[in-house]
Amino acid sequence: MSQSTNPSGSLLTHFETLEDPRTAYLVEHPLLDIVALTICSVICGAETWEEIEAYGHSKLNWLKTFLRLPNGIPSHDTIARVFALLEPTQLQECFVSWVKSIAELSLGEVISIDGKSARHSYNTGAGRGAIHMVSAWASENQLVLGQVKVADKSNEITAIPKLLNILDISGCIVTIDAMGAQTEIAKQIIDQGADYVLSLKGNQGTLHDDVKQLFDWACKTDFNDIDHEAYQTIDKGHGRIEVRRYWLLDKVEHLENAERWKGLKRVGMIESERRIDGRPPTTERRYYLTSLDGGIERFAYASRGHWGVENKLHWSLDVIFHEDDSRIRKGHAPENMTTIRKIALNLLAKESSKGSKKAKRLKAGWDNDFLIRVLLA
Repeated sequence: MSQSTNPSGSLLTHFETLEDPRTAYLVEHPLLDIVALTICSVICGAETWEEIEAYGHSKLNWLKTFLRLPNGIPSHDTIARVFALLEPTQLQECFVSWVKSIAELSLGEVISIDGKSARHSYNTGAGRGAIHMVSAWASENQLVLGQVKVADKSNEITAIPKLLNILDISGCIVTIDAMGAQTEIAKQIIDQGADYVLSLKGNQGTLHDDVKQLFDWACKTDFNDIDHEAYQTIDKGHGRIEVRRYWLLDKVEHLENAERWKGLKRVGMIESERRIDGRPPTTERRYYLTSLDGGIERFAYASRGHWGVENKLHWSLDVIFHEDDSRIRKGHAPENMTTIRKIALNLLAKESSKGSKKAKRLKAGWDNDFLIRVLLA
């Protein structure tokens, strides 16, 4: 079967460098068969090792058309053991290699970086808490570009630079929430040829307070004699009106330690006003550092785009793939399964037919021809 017609061919070529963690003479089931079986079954709705095995038995004849399967479908214990032993960084490198082959990042595309815990991946017996993964989300492509696990007893600040290192972000706009608003991270983004929009909160101490006071003063004077850009959007729907007002100020040289932020050109504020029928309106203000030097619409687009990592990536992992409910806990398996879910999510996103990802998962389980379309998307 040629690679162009093999349902997993173009995908699995990026996973051929995986090193099998098992002792060679005990291997009854090829590693790539196990990886391919798992990807197919997760696309089709499987969430446990037992369900992956059951899917394999129900689709054995079809799977044999493109997988070796010399000893049939591996048991759920074998699948679990392989993913517990498999080196996660190798699987992630293969994942990133594959994504680079299918994603065409446009100039100015927003890449949002944010973290998420798999709540039930903790292993009390091994003294390990729930794993926390930092992911990069491409807003226009609607794809996960890569992920890095936060080390135990660490935080996202150490994981974000590692994630940036494996991505090609040149010409893009990187958005990160307040946890990642660090001078070294800002420098790395600029050095890699991208721009940044970094959220500010109290963890930045005097810098956050300085920016807030600057905007408070500007608002009180109605921005008179202050160089600025302003922009507004209004969204309506389901009895709710949301007004977002955006401002950018150029005067950053007087901010304390502004020189430490490489590429910093402006500070921004977003005021969100939400009106829901029958309730008093609520208002929230958020503050930002940015290296963008022109067009407030780009700032608005980037800041809005950041929420895609929550509303589309994290929501899909929890609601469609039930990641938070997963009891997969042994060894490297929790981390490896987050990669498998994101492969499945990307494949479903690339398939161009109408319908929700949940509906596509069901259809892929029912219809082998549709699953082939997903795998070849």
